[in-house]
Amino acid sequence: MANHKSALKRIRSNEAKRLTNRYQHKTTRNAIKKLRDMEKAKDAQAFLPSVVSMIDKLAKKNVIHVNKAANLKSGLTKHVASL
Repeated sequence: MANHKSALKRIRSNEAKRLTNRYQHKTTRNAIKKLRDMEKAKDAQAFLPSVVSMIDKLAKKNVIHVNKAANLKSGLTKHVASL
């Protein structure tokens, strides 16, 4: 157990950040699945920028690696283009 006041605060803030990151990561994964399941090209093209933005935010906060973000965006863009 932590003995210092700052260490206790760090534990609290880490837990809060972990929960926020977990929520945002799960929301992004659900949005990616939703985009991949879309049948209409027009809907998918309208939804793609918001999904790309979500992926960029995760990469910026180091929730996912930058290269994984680029890989996801590339794959989703190709998928939408193929519709």
